[in-house]
Amino acid sequence: MTGRFTLVIIFFVALCSATTVFAKTAGMISAPPMSENWFGIYVDNDRVGFYRQVISPSPDGYRMEGYGSVRMNVMGFSKEASMRETYLVSKELGLRSFEVEQTINGASSRVSGTAAGGILRLKNSSGGKVSDRQLKFRSELFPGPALNIYPLLHDVSPGKSYKLSAFDPEELKIKEVKITVLGEETTPEGIPAIRLRNNLYPFVNNDIWIDRQGTTLLESVREGLVITRREDPKLLGTFIKDLALAKKDLIYDFSLVRIASPIREPKKLTALAVEISGWNDLLPMLQEGGQLAEKRAAGTVQIKTGTFVPAEQEPKVTKLPEIYLKPADKIESEAPEIVAQAKTLAAAAANQEELARTTASWTADWLKDSVDDGGSAAESFRSRSGNCQTHARLYTALARAAGLPTRFVSGLVYLEDKGFLYHSWAESFIGDRWVSVDPTYNQLPADPTHLKLLEGHLPEDLSPLVSIIGRIKITVLDTKY
Repeated sequence: MTGRFTLVIIFFVALCSATTVFAKTAGMISAPPMSENWFGIYVDNDRVGFYRQVISPSPDGYRMEGYGSVRMNVMGFSKEASMRETYLVSKELGLRSFEVEQTINGASSRVSGTAAGGILRLKNSSGGKVSDRQLKFRSELFPGPALNIYPLLHDVSPGKSYKLSAFDPEELKIKEVKITVLGEETTPEGIPAIRLRNNLYPFVNNDIWIDRQGTTLLESVREGLVITRREDPKLLGTFIKDLALAKKDLIYDFSLVRIASPIREPKKLTALAVEISGWNDLLPMLQEGGQLAEKRAAGTVQIKTGTFVPAEQEPKVTKLPEIYLKPADKIESEAPEIVAQAKTLAAAAANQEELARTTASWTADWLKDSVDDGGSAAESFRSRSGNCQTHARLYTALARAAGLPTRFVSGLVYLEDKGFLYHSWAESFIGDRWVSVDPTYNQLPADPTHLKLLEGHLPEDLSPLVSIIGRIKITVLDTKY
């Protein structure tokens, strides 16, 4: 069984924002130099991809072009992607038009658009479908490759900060980004540079070092977890050639949370109490679903599951949001094939608990376990394969189609004789409470080693996990059988 996986968090972000930044001195510059640069992309010191960027003049400003490719296994979750992007910007780097082509795990999409008069007009082509959309913005809008350059056109005095509106072509959203000039500082390798920082990614720092000639030397996300480093393209040649053949799970050991003593017979557990240290206090303290979480001290939480959580201690649900019964992105509970299967499963179930159990069992049997994400619920229904996220999406779609309120959750689960790994499952509202359901392992309720950390299936819901991966430690306080 290989379904003990989590989500794509931000490990592809370096490719999306590997920008070239230019500086002559610690003061302002008049224009970015026209040049070509190559970058290596690293996760936990392992090279996983590359990015090439070219900036050239255009009639009314500049043309920013980039191409990159990356292949990695993030906690066993495989992601293979390539991107080609072109932005036309003004002399002040404001976005005028763009075109971005992406292929992620074999699925291709193309987004193009223009920005004028406070409106960004988008055309998105994906899966044979074309859709139009408009997004409003205030003042000026900037593409990702312009963010680091902007301060250098104005003022790079230490402590100076800027708030800019940036367009994210992967999520098709406009984000507010704060950029701060930290001042002159050497890179970790000792090279003199100017250092910038922005808050482009939730819960973590994104630091950039540029040399006095105006070339990016290093971009670091989460204190070096994801690195984009300028390199000689000749040194990238072998890696680029062998990219598709890489099979090593790049950060499996990095993400695995080991414990001092193995949990004996974890599948027979009825209750578990643990303490997590190295916690990010900005993360939510999730309850319900057979779990109680309590903050014990700064950076430390205690989680109890199973029978350590008496029914009377479960938070009372007074009003259930309708979203838990509605379709969502990649959870197509309205798709004809999913509706038909949900009706079949519901017809054989006498009550909600039996419906959840039958649906989880059917999902576990229907999907062949894989390290690759099988895509949306509808896509995986047809392909019949996918990882834990795929299982959770399909189960959630089927349950909602059958009228059973269900939500997607993620956190940690114990892998026998190894430790805790990141994982996704679901919770269904049965009777008067939320019950954990793991359609990867066919468990209802899910065993007590399931430690829920986040709710939601979208990238922005899951990205906060990056703030604790590789940092937390777990101590088992108590077990019950």
